[in-house]
Amino acid sequence: MSPAMISIAFLVLICLLAAGFSALNGLRDVASTVAVAVRTRALTPTIAVVLAAFFNLLGATLSAGFALTLHEQLFVLRPGAEGLSMILAALIAALIWGIQQWWIGYPSSSTHALLGGIAGAAGAAMIKGAPGLAGLDSTLIALVVLPLLISPVIAFAVSYLLVFPIAWFYRYAQPSNINRRFRRAQAVAAGSVAFGHGLQDGSRIVALLLFALTAAGFGDLDQLVWWLTAGVGVFLTLGTLAGGWRIGYTLSDRLVKVDPMRGFVAQTVSAVMLLIGSIGLHLPLATTQLTTASIIGAGMNQRFSVANARLVGKIGFAWFATPVVCAAIAGVLYLALSPLL
Repeated sequence: MSPAMISIAFLVLICLLAAGFSALNGLRDVASTVAVAVRTRALTPTIAVVLAAFFNLLGATLSAGFALTLHEQLFVLRPGAEGLSMILAALIAALIWGIQQWWIGYPSSSTHALLGGIAGAAGAAMIKGAPGLAGLDSTLIALVVLPLLISPVIAFAVSYLLVFPIAWFYRYAQPSNINRRFRRAQAVAAGSVAFGHGLQDGSRIVALLLFALTAAGFGDLDQLVWWLTAGVGVFLTLGTLAGGWRIGYTLSDRLVKVDPMRGFVAQTVSAVMLLIGSIGLHLPLATTQLTTASIIGAGMNQRFSVANARLVGKIGFAWFATPVVCAAIAGVLYLALSPLL
């Protein structure tokens, strides 16, 4: 098979896998956006999923500018089948890890899975004697290591501290009135988290497709990006409508139980950080990490319930394992594909 035919075959596979990855992303992350609202009975499961699907689609279709920025600032991919094989290996690794994490009900970051996979494929290429990806070292520090360490800590701390002034303000109000008000507010907060998730995760998948199209020799990305965002948005929405309640059960019942006020705090903090990260800083943030840390932070600030410390430890270990495991899987896959290059 000629190099051109191999490149075309790899590009087709990448597009198909990206569609599947988008659907899986929606399936897994829908729980992160609406689990607390369902747990506190602010929304019914059906309405929550439909709400999340709509705002996911809206966020993803508006993520074109963010995707182009990521495509320009992440790294430089080698042209032809060499670069496409790295993207292909990273996508397969992220899919395998994402399915495994969904099956056991753990919220994990698709961003860290993808970047870890790309790093692993690039490392495998260097073992073969090929040059690595220009700019990847700084990308891993700025977009994986620092957000992995800092953003969940910020989300936890802000959620924990924000409970104090809100609880003090409503200290004389009737609990039934407080719960009713915050259940209404949670619907808005859940939609905001879903919109931020669409902006964040949609842009990442589109950026990956832009890298693949560039490596395959396609030009005029400014025109193609709008079609890509629409396609990714559709598959993200289809996955969201399927509902991923395995992870939802982990976040809302196994991890920590929160009341409507604390659920509203957790969702609001998550939404604000996602929107600031995408619109203000153009910084990829993991929706699952932010929502999980916010729920734990708000849930820890109450007398009657604390977080499941053992489960928190397991989820935290999975967060750190995500880029490492995906790097190892992608490296092996790249080496398996290398005879075709």
